[in-house]
Amino acid sequence: QVQLMESGGGSVQVGGSLTLSCAVSGVTKSTFSLGWFRQPPGGQPEDVASLILADGITYYANAVKGRFTLSQDNAKTTLYLQMNSLTPRDTAMYYCAASDSDAPRTQRKVVRTDTVPTEYNYWGQGTQVTVSS
Repeated sequence: QVQLMESGGGSVQVGGSLTLSCAVSGVTKSTFSLGWFRQPPGGQPEDVASLILADGITYYANAVKGRFTLSQDNAKTTLYLQMNSLTPRDTAMYYCAASDSDAPRTQRKVVRTDTVPTEYNYWGQGTQVTVSS
């Protein structure tokens, strides 16, 4: 199964930047997307950015478009989320996640998006991002 481990979170002031990293392993042909979602304190999980592995297309939530950039290293073992112009609204636990068509049906987390909810099947332990004014 896909395994993910995040790092790089921390505390930053408004307008600052952070780069989150995610070590990815266990990706197979059935893994069709990698991405990040976040969960604000007391809130619901919400999608941040995702990469469709088949075609390399990246999607961003409207709330982060133009500020966040999703990328992979050449070996495709690390997923990055570069976050710029951070605001207190970005304060959340950030999770690296994967969608996999072979995952057990009970192994899923539904995540809110700007349109219809999406779901991920594997996710890491999360890394906290706190933005203060």
